[in-house]
Amino acid sequence: MLKKSLLALAVIASALPAISFAEEASPLSFNLGVVTDYRYRGISQTRFEPALQFGADLSLPAGFYIGTWGSTIKWIRDSGGDSTVEVDVYAGWKSEVTKGLTLDFGVLQYVYPSAKTAAWDAVYDDPNTTELYGAVTFGPATVKYSHSTSNLFGNRDSKGSGYLDLSATFELPEGVMLTPHVGYQKIKNYKSLSYTDYSLSLSKDISGTVVSLTYVGTNTKTIAGNPNGNAYYDPSGANLGKDTVVFGIKRTF
Repeated sequence: MLKKSLLALAVIASALPAISFAEEASPLSFNLGVVTDYRYRGISQTRFEPALQFGADLSLPAGFYIGTWGSTIKWIRDSGGDSTVEVDVYAGWKSEVTKGLTLDFGVLQYVYPSAKTAAWDAVYDDPNTTELYGAVTFGPATVKYSHSTSNLFGNRDSKGSGYLDLSATFELPEGVMLTPHVGYQKIKNYKSLSYTDYSLSLSKDISGTVVSLTYVGTNTKTIAGNPNGNAYYDPSGANLGKDTVVFGIKRTF
C-alpha cells in the first residue's frame, strides 16, 4: 500500500481610502495557480500530474492572521480513500520583533474531505492532520519546525512527527528570486519513511503573476517488499520522491 507523508499563501487586493488617492493593501488577499506537479515536502501529491491551487489570507491587528489554501491531489484515492482535494486552514501570529528578525507561530489543519472509506480504514487512520509550527527569519534565512499533534497523514501511531525546514531567499538581477531549501521529515515510529527533501527555485513576479521553476527531490529510503523498493510510490510503483523539475504560475488579485 502507498505510504504517505506529506503548504499556502497570498496575494494583495487594493482599496481606495476615502480621504486619499493613494492605494492601500487590503487585509484580505487571494491567489490562484497551477503547477505541473504538486510536491509537498518533496513527495508528489498528484502522481507527477498538474494541480490546480487556490488560497485566501486575512491579516488581523497586532500581527495575527488566518487563512486557507488548497490543491487538487491524487494520493488519497491511490491509497484507497475517496478525496481529490486537500484544504488547509491555518491561523497564527507573525511580527518583526527587532530589525531583521521575524517570528512566526501558528497552527495548521490539513483536511481531506470524505477521504475515509472501508479500504482506507483497513490500512490507515484519519488522514486529517494538525500541526503546530514556529519559524524564525533573520535576513534572507528562515528556520521552521512543524510538529504534528495528531497522526501524520493517516500513518498509525505517528503522532509527534516533526518537519525541520531551512530555506533562504535571495534577489538576483531583473527581480528574479532564488530560493534554496532543505528539510527533514521525521515520521515517528516509521524510520524507513523518514527522509530529507531539497529544492532550488527561481521565481519572478510579473505584474502580480508569479512564475516559478523548481528543481526538487528527496533521499527516500528503499523498503524491501514495496514496489521497486520505493518507500513512497504510485500505483505503477514509481518513486513519488524522485528528482524532477516543477513549473508553476500563480496569479495574485
